[in-house]
Amino acid sequence: MSGNTDTSFAYTPARTEARILCASCGVLIPPNPANLCIPCIQSTVDITDGIPKQSTVHFCRGCNRYLQPPNYWVVAELESAQLLALCLKKLKIGGTARLVDAGFIWTEPHSRRLKVKVTIQKEVFASTLLQQTFIVEFIVAHQFCDDCARVEAQQTWKAVVQVRQKVPHKRTFLWLEQLILKHNAHKDTTNIKEMKDGIDFYYAQRPHSIKMVDFLSAVVPCRSRGSEQLISSDIRSNTANFRYTYSVEIAPICKDDLVCLPPKLARSLGNINPLCLCVRVSNALYVLDPNTLKTAEVRSNVFFEHPFTSLCDASQLTEFYVIEVQQENVRNSKYALATVEIAPANDLSQTYIIRTHLGNVLRAGDHAMGYLLLTSNFNNEHFDALSANPSTASMLPDVVLVKKSFPSRRRKNRGRNWRLKTMVKEEGEEGTVGRKAAVDVQRAEADYELFLRDLEEDAELRGMVNLYKDPHGQKTRPAAEDDMDDDMEDIEEEEEADFPEISVDELLDDLEGMTIDDEEAA
Repeated sequence: MSGNTDTSFAYTPARTEARILCASCGVLIPPNPANLCIPCIQSTVDITDGIPKQSTVHFCRGCNRYLQPPNYWVVAELESAQLLALCLKKLKIGGTARLVDAGFIWTEPHSRRLKVKVTIQKEVFASTLLQQTFIVEFIVAHQFCDDCARVEAQQTWKAVVQVRQKVPHKRTFLWLEQLILKHNAHKDTTNIKEMKDGIDFYYAQRPHSIKMVDFLSAVVPCRSRGSEQLISSDIRSNTANFRYTYSVEIAPICKDDLVCLPPKLARSLGNINPLCLCVRVSNALYVLDPNTLKTAEVRSNVFFEHPFTSLCDASQLTEFYVIEVQQENVRNSKYALATVEIAPANDLSQTYIIRTHLGNVLRAGDHAMGYLLLTSNFNNEHFDALSANPSTASMLPDVVLVKKSFPSRRRKNRGRNWRLKTMVKEEGEEGTVGRKAAVDVQRAEADYELFLRDLEEDAELRGMVNLYKDPHGQKTRPAAEDDMDDDMEDIEEEEEADFPEISVDELLDDLEGMTIDDEEAA
């Protein structure tokens, strides 16, 4: 016999897993530290004990948000991850238990019920993990958030900024509206109301109103004062609810107004001539003496310490025809002093020889707008004092020119290829009816047209606002389409060569107002 052993017939014992009897029901089970089968463990130990099977989530019907305790409201769609996370935060899974899986079970949207299927694991005995799945039902309870509660109680605002200016026109507020739109200063307002002498801005929080007051103080000459009104109080918790009101008064002086400074103020400003022209308005007033080109700055605090009113505003401008211009070689920034001979456009027989600051833009044959002081009667104590003093009465001009005009271009009613945005406002006072309402509408349209002309003629003012392209703007009208009432000589009259045109490079694309047709055309 050889030494090799044939192993093909060797005996291999079968391996069997040891089993034990369940200590509770006697079923054969694999050995485990508990010596119990899984059903017996589940019937003996409940790892979901202490976890609520029903809870409540609060939903605001006004803004479609859910309450995330303690007082934060979040937006969450049905069966979304945000809503699932909000629901799971209400389950108190503590100890050694840990969350394995969670998901929504579909329910009817109108049932006001949310069902979440939750799976958790927990160690019940030594080295024994038990996993269990259960369903938690959440009841959707309706509750208004703080913002919507104020709306329902008609307490939509906590602070209001009342902006007022005592002038007969709205040109200042038209310019202020464009500044607010450019800097998006109205983003926190809950409502904007247009009043007779100004605008009211309503806010839900006091810091937002203070921010608006600071913005107004930076762009217009104004003064402000605040007040508060007690709405409710709780003496137990020592808390109170107030409403705050801030009144902002803008100086009643506008660009191109003719003013007469008080003597004391004129001496403090470098002994400037009291009869001045307001050439610019920002957070201060900038005045100019058209006879000497001397300028001065009147700050807000100085103005309200020595207040004064305007003698003439833009509605009292008269058109003059320039006959002759003689330069005097005196300049100050963009102004040049000149002696001009002018005559009223409707009466060329009466001429005046005056000095003006428009020497760099006026030429013989041009038209200009100005104030005719010779036939005017002003109810102003400072101007009366100048007229009564023989030394100053002889220095008062007969006419004060303000700006150059373009009657030929204006007469042809040219359209504009640009437009402005406006804020969404509501009428704060009951509107008038009948003839008075029609007059107010005409006056508002006239003020808006004057404001648009100021933007066209003043590049510095135009740079402070946003102009947008108007794809539907009117094109230049040919002479044959002018009104039949116009004389033929007016139609054939040549336009002014230096008429201010706004280039396309200065215009912005209005992306919010574009439609599909506009995008295709672009």
